[in-house]
Amino acid sequence: MRALQRAAFATLIATGIAVTAAQGIAQAQPYYPTKPVRIVVGFSAGSATDITARMIAPRLAEKWRQPVIVENRPGAGGTLAAAMVAKATPDGHTLALISAAFAIGAVLHANLPYDPLKDFVGVAQIGASTGALTVAPALGVKSVKELIALAQERPGKIFYGSAGAGSGIHMTAERFKMLAGNKTVHVAFKGQPEMLIEIMAGRIHYGFPGLGPALGMIKDGRLVALAVVTLKRSPLLPDVPTMVEVLPGFERDASHGLLAPAGTPRRILNQISKDLAGVLDLPEVKQQMQVISFEPAPTGPEEYDRIIRSMIGIFSKVVVAAGLRAP
Repeated sequence: MRALQRAAFATLIATGIAVTAAQGIAQAQPYYPTKPVRIVVGFSAGSATDITARMIAPRLAEKWRQPVIVENRPGAGGTLAAAMVAKATPDGHTLALISAAFAIGAVLHANLPYDPLKDFVGVAQIGASTGALTVAPALGVKSVKELIALAQERPGKIFYGSAGAGSGIHMTAERFKMLAGNKTVHVAFKGQPEMLIEIMAGRIHYGFPGLGPALGMIKDGRLVALAVVTLKRSPLLPDVPTMVEVLPGFERDASHGLLAPAGTPRRILNQISKDLAGVLDLPEVKQQMQVISFEPAPTGPEEYDRIIRSMIGIFSKVVVAAGLRAP
């Protein structure tokens, strides 16, 4: 009987130690977030990545009961913003919202102030935006084939814009240039809003903006959409063909996602990923994204890490083929 009592007493003590240890671990891992969260965007306000950030930020703030601040740090194709996040404390309170420009910059620039693979960790993919090949009505071009013909008639005199050298829409334009066989000239801007102004003013001739910042200008006739950069036609512009219909083999990666500084605890990455997926599933967010033809495609941290590495591998080949970097 006494042996049974001693065994029961020992079990109670062990249980108490385990509970105390668990409580200690919980206290050592405070609830996230404990202060405002910054989402750093490497492009101007009104750009596609900025619009994505501002759609998710208020809902994450509601869920976390902490302010979520979108901070624009445009310049150098998003590398200025990435460098800032790479140096941030790895506690989940500073995140980068990136586009394909991050992977492009990783292979395009030899002396980045960060290591794109070692200094960051994937948090989650958000989804992909729809881009469109657009021109000003005054150019008199009404189809992709007409634009290609005009560029061939005027080699070196047709200008296309981007949101910075190495940005996603820069690479989209480079792929178009390669497939069309045109000799057009690149003009880089800080972001899509500046590029759109220059297209409408006629100082450059075309670009590949996202539908988010460009749709209103297309609808009111200030811009003409010649093709959408998706596999299927956009329900927002059902009469506009896809680039694949005109140029078979044309591809574009327009993925948006969140990165955190390397060393951010896995539990925090998992929580952000889970909470983001919940936000993207909200009916009002789905409706907002449908309006700008953005397709949500949330992932977990590990999968997004694999996506980033795959994109870097793909763009390593593209920049060489486009003559932007030596083999």
